[in-house]
Amino acid sequence: MRLRALMETDALGLRLLGGDDELDRTVRGVMTTDLRDPSRYLSGGELVLTGLAWRRSAEDSEPFVRILASAGVVGLAAGEAELGNIPDDLVVACARHRLPLFAVNESVAFATITEHVVRQVSGERAGDLAAVVDRHRRLMTSGPAGGGPEVVLDLLGSDLDLRAWVLSPTGRQIAGAGDPLPAEVSAALAGEHLAATRTGRRGPHRATAGGTAYSLFPIRNTGRGAAPASRDVRETVLSDWLLAVEADASDWPAARLDLLQGVTQLIAVERDRREAARTVRRRLAQEVLELVQSGAAPAEIAARLRVAAPVLLPGLGTAPHWQVVVARVEWEQEGGGAPVEAGPVTQSLLEEILVDPATGGSESADRIAVAHTGDEAIALVPLPGVSVTADTDLLDTPPVGTSDIGLHADALLAAVHDPLSAGLDGDGRLTLGVSAAVHSAEGLRGALEEARHARRVAGARPGRVCAAGHHELASHVLLLPFVPDDVRRAFTARLLDPLRDYDRRHRAELIPTLEAFLDCDGSWTRCATRLHLHVNTLRYRVGRIEQLTGRDLSRLEDKLDFFLALRMS
Repeated sequence: MRLRALMETDALGLRLLGGDDELDRTVRGVMTTDLRDPSRYLSGGELVLTGLAWRRSAEDSEPFVRILASAGVVGLAAGEAELGNIPDDLVVACARHRLPLFAVNESVAFATITEHVVRQVSGERAGDLAAVVDRHRRLMTSGPAGGGPEVVLDLLGSDLDLRAWVLSPTGRQIAGAGDPLPAEVSAALAGEHLAATRTGRRGPHRATAGGTAYSLFPIRNTGRGAAPASRDVRETVLSDWLLAVEADASDWPAARLDLLQGVTQLIAVERDRREAARTVRRRLAQEVLELVQSGAAPAEIAARLRVAAPVLLPGLGTAPHWQVVVARVEWEQEGGGAPVEAGPVTQSLLEEILVDPATGGSESADRIAVAHTGDEAIALVPLPGVSVTADTDLLDTPPVGTSDIGLHADALLAAVHDPLSAGLDGDGRLTLGVSAAVHSAEGLRGALEEARHARRVAGARPGRVCAAGHHELASHVLLLPFVPDDVRRAFTARLLDPLRDYDRRHRAELIPTLEAFLDCDGSWTRCATRLHLHVNTLRYRVGRIEQLTGRDLSRLEDKLDFFLALRMS
């Protein structure tokens, strides 16, 4: 706003005492002070309000006004409540430094002037920023990306002094200006947003985390697949992003609220673009899944995996291991209501869950391929595997404890449990199952069944969000009659394949050694005698078995697992 506008508002009670040719100066803010030297608190463009408590004699006016003029202050408003009429020495000093001077009637509080100026300045900034946001939206919808959400969040910070972050339903920070939010704050805000959305309340939602107030604005899907307003909120609640603003928007004027709604619509354009970019990866996952479930030959599945690997791990130059994650969102059926289509939202949610939270933006999401069938989402996750060389198919020694590489159910659960529990509270459940890593097409069907069975194990547990991994399918579970044969075969292959591969390349006879060691109840002397080996040679072979499998043959549980794997092979 300009100084001249202050004179046009009678409620402010301002009387111009000098500087009528400087009234076109732009006011950027307001400051109240009675310090003799307030320069450290001035940045330029302010209207300074003062009660004149700093003035002890006529000589004090000149240095005070000189400090204000040097700091770039655009005007001075002095209250009449302390001294009555404004002293002539102050009028002269302001005229000398060409600083407009106003007298403030004693009946008008400084707070009234401050509120008016702040409202006007903020409104004009919001209007300017709204125009920028609108131009940015047109750029993003009509051509290449205009810089992403970070550009708009930077504008909110620089023009309106608002700190804001874009968060996923799990609390992962997708974009932000300045310092990132602490992980526990992000998770808490995501949980508050999901809980408020489930109630059907309109945003923004107010939340407090870490003693700070935030306003949460939903970012709806605006693309061709956007849900109609009449659709059940449960079909989108777990997939929509949110904009968290460090401010209480409950008393904001309509213009500022409209501006933030425009920002969310702009960010929704970027969300739709990233959603569209996942189409290729989803199709790859769907094709592999159909081949696996139809019982296609391993060579055909392997060919499809070779196509998928460069897309999911560009430039890695390795033969990846693969891991399968199965997820299912289930909603309680309401009386007479239509069933909720959970497959698409489970697909989007699983893609988000599997994103590395340490990687911002969409880079790590590019490595996730998720298909869905019915209410079940299935992720094909590539893991950096064993390097391929010109001379050999694999390194001489596979990774130690191959079954422990990759994703872990407990870690996934810990990362998303709290916010998603809020989104599912009342009538929803999310269950996750995680397979072990496999390094060939032959093992993929077993990994899929293993992940599905782990999800069923998770489903038997209480709670809104539950997960189970392959390590929970212990040997005693495999003896149960309802466990699929593919799960048993996957268990056996995971435990014994590293030994078979080593025997094939080195003729080391680790499998016969393991069988003999177990038959001899772990007796070093009897086993060495049976195999006609020195005890030290036997200890070397057993050590190699433990190294390749990550197991410990002195533990009863590991002995039992090996015993059952050998019997089922």
